[in-house]
Amino acid sequence: MSRRFLLGGAVAAGAVAWGGTTLARLARAPSGAKDAGRIADVDGITLTSPRPLNPPPHDTDLPWLSRGGSLNDASALSRTPVYGVVGVRSEEDVARALAFARESELKVSVAAVRHSMGGHAFDDHALVLDMLAFNKVEVDEAARTMTVQPGATWHDIQNRLHPRFAVKAMQSTDIFSVGGSISVNAHGMDHNAGALAGSLRSMRVMVPNGEVLACSRDHNADLFRHVVGGYGLFGVILSATLDIVPNAVYQTSRAIIRSQDFPGFFERELEGENGPGLFYGHLSTAPGNFLDDMIVYRYDAVAEEAPPDMPALGAPGSVWLKRLIMNLAKRGDLFQRFKWFAEKNLEPEFEACTVPRTAAMGEGEACLVSRNNPMHDSVPYLFNDLGDETDILHEYFVPRAEYNGFIDDARAILAAQELPVLNASVRVVDGEDIALSYAREPAFSLVLYINQSADEAGNAAMRKLTRDLIDLTLRHRGRFFLPYQLHYTKEQLLKSYPELPLFLANKRAYDPEELLTSTFYRTLKALAEGAPLPGPA
Repeated sequence: MSRRFLLGGAVAAGAVAWGGTTLARLARAPSGAKDAGRIADVDGITLTSPRPLNPPPHDTDLPWLSRGGSLNDASALSRTPVYGVVGVRSEEDVARALAFARESELKVSVAAVRHSMGGHAFDDHALVLDMLAFNKVEVDEAARTMTVQPGATWHDIQNRLHPRFAVKAMQSTDIFSVGGSISVNAHGMDHNAGALAGSLRSMRVMVPNGEVLACSRDHNADLFRHVVGGYGLFGVILSATLDIVPNAVYQTSRAIIRSQDFPGFFERELEGENGPGLFYGHLSTAPGNFLDDMIVYRYDAVAEEAPPDMPALGAPGSVWLKRLIMNLAKRGDLFQRFKWFAEKNLEPEFEACTVPRTAAMGEGEACLVSRNNPMHDSVPYLFNDLGDETDILHEYFVPRAEYNGFIDDARAILAAQELPVLNASVRVVDGEDIALSYAREPAFSLVLYINQSADEAGNAAMRKLTRDLIDLTLRHRGRFFLPYQLHYTKEQLLKSYPELPLFLANKRAYDPEELLTSTFYRTLKALAEGAPLPGPA
């Protein structure tokens, strides 16, 4: 054999081996929690706090999951040293932990799944209440309600309700806890049900002094307005009573439209009682039609209740393939185009029809699912083993009349920067009467999932992009969502949320010692310092 042939063979073999290794890495499930360190400052504000010189000894009567150590969140960029983590299993655990913290001059943070991305669930050297094991679910079929403890996840709740009932309002995926969803006033796929506040009947809350208060829209209404969307700063949720609905049968369909046609399409096809029970809009992130084309997934009711022989809710399929496609999309335009091709053309071939054909109500071979099925997705394909990068969520809300101008301007901003945009979707929300609302009138939102390197260069690029998108949102009379990274400036924060100084003043009225805290809270305080309280409405 010639030397050239041998060299070519070696290069080809190396390329095949490298390609196989790379693809395997991109398709691999996480080997552990991702931890890429900590962003140390926000708009000139230092986030880190020195360790107390004489921390108190840990109370041996509390159920500690850890004493000391550190926590991070879904961003992997919020590593924070904590005093310890208490594994809450009862109301008594919460009461004892709060009393111990007051006596020991500790601060307290409340955590569950920790999918916020800016230190919302912990703070430096705080005592952290881990609520995940505090997760009982009780169903009142006659009243069409469920009463749940805050650590219950939507995944577990759906398994408890299925096949007869379904959640009325929840986040679009099921990995989150009820307490966390209430604390951000989450919204999801049911545009008629609106955000969680609309289906939340009442709560029991332990306020910082240890007193337990019931609250609803009609009783202790001010506390209710501050706990919903209050980021765990006004009290510890002990239980919540929420509406449930029959597990309806839906016929699934999809339409590919131009993004600019969405407002009219929504008005004609989706809004109101004659529209679908669930829907979501997914925008192209491929070059050539970036944010131009949209797949509208819709779920139209064909029966009020699912049949009793419904199979149990299953786990997502083809996880490794979906993860591979998602991670390849970070590698350039060709793979972004393939991802969009797969979403348009291949994804329908793998759609699971979960309701027996006998329940088709004359729909023939229509693909039928129950209400629970499209929301029962724990998105395991979004989690990977790529420790040198992370994927960050954004969400921006604009009045519905501003949608087209906003999308056009967002397209220009996103196309001019280098961070890979992995997903873009459109959601629908109504105005909410809570203390710190992301929407004061009916709005469309743009949800973005963006990849960055987990280093200072990646953080700097994400910081600039976030600020550019917030400025854009403000020009279109909108607001940005607060559960995500703390890259905004003081001016942007106060323009988006002019009621923030009053929110913080009310926080101190309910919690004079500021027992309940988080990195997020300290950042809000620092950014809002000196801002005047708003005048009467």
